[in-house]
Amino acid sequence: MTDRSEARGIATEALEAYLARVLGGTVRVRGCRPLGDDGAAADPKGVGYGAPFEVECEVAGEVRALVVARTRPAHGFGHDYPADRAWQVIYAHGAYNTFPLHARSLDVGFLRRGGELVSAGDALEYFQIVEKVDGSLYWRDLDRLMKAPARPLDYERAASLGAFLASSHAVKLDESTLYERRIRELVGHGECLMGNLDSYPHPYPLLSAGDCEALEHAAVRWRWKLRGDAGRLSRVHGDFHPWNILFREGTDFSVLDRSRGEWGEPADDVAALGINYLFFGVRKSGGREVAEPFRSLFDRFMDTYVACSGDAEIMRVLPPFFMFRALVLAHPRWYPTLPEPTRRALLDFAHAMAEASEFDLRSSTGALSAER
Repeated sequence: MTDRSEARGIATEALEAYLARVLGGTVRVRGCRPLGDDGAAADPKGVGYGAPFEVECEVAGEVRALVVARTRPAHGFGHDYPADRAWQVIYAHGAYNTFPLHARSLDVGFLRRGGELVSAGDALEYFQIVEKVDGSLYWRDLDRLMKAPARPLDYERAASLGAFLASSHAVKLDESTLYERRIRELVGHGECLMGNLDSYPHPYPLLSAGDCEALEHAAVRWRWKLRGDAGRLSRVHGDFHPWNILFREGTDFSVLDRSRGEWGEPADDVAALGINYLFFGVRKSGGREVAEPFRSLFDRFMDTYVACSGDAEIMRVLPPFFMFRALVLAHPRWYPTLPEPTRRALLDFAHAMAEASEFDLRSSTGALSAER
């Protein structure tokens, strides 16, 4: 842990006083450190929307580990104003606690200009207190498989994630406006397709302005194909990817950072995780194909999800969500160290998904494929 005198710009004394009010006992902060700063494998992912740090503290003599999840400006992604960032943590505080296996949120608060941590109208910035859960981020499993052979447990974990999503999505809601909102935000939200396209460097040799316009036109066509499917509205996570999944022993896991609304389209969650098997497989092959074992892990995840959910329509709905996720993974800001062949393969996949009629799981050309 780092020096306890300051926690990411928050005075230790202010943090102790705030936690004492929230947790109902005397609190002594023992140390703080950036979350995930363990010196392990190099993370291919660059910056994110948050700046979380871990707090180790004593509460009435009991040692506890908490996470302070502070938001930060991310200009161009819908986080520009303080009110945008306020929505993120206020939403998250409620949403985390209504999704299965999610790290629990304890409180949401504000940082005044004077340094006091309270709920107040003169807030300067925003933060959230979340119970820390132990485990190893799932991306580390996938990173290991870049060089090591797959174990039976790797396939069991892929299947467990498919079954978990199917169970989570089994909770439905009859509210067409929420489904329409989710499909609209897939296209136009600052964190989603148009926001990411705006934030690419322009000009950019791998994605021209004409390419961006074509992708946006295709996304709008997809919006009008899908917005009437309100019967599919389900409980969703919203950002179900390997950096938000923590495994412990076997298939025991927790999830983090539920995002963008509690109800939505199941294909959003399926694409968010599924494309990462493709991503690591393309990275392993140098952009040529989806290398093993990632193709087989993708198949196991997808087969399990379809079998457990009985969702016969998922392949018809997946393409625009895969398009969005491919544009995120190919983005030079979010994943700055990718070699050009990998980035190009992801962008080619995004274009294929833009024009697809459905996602073709069994195409002879591999998982990065579409029926046009």
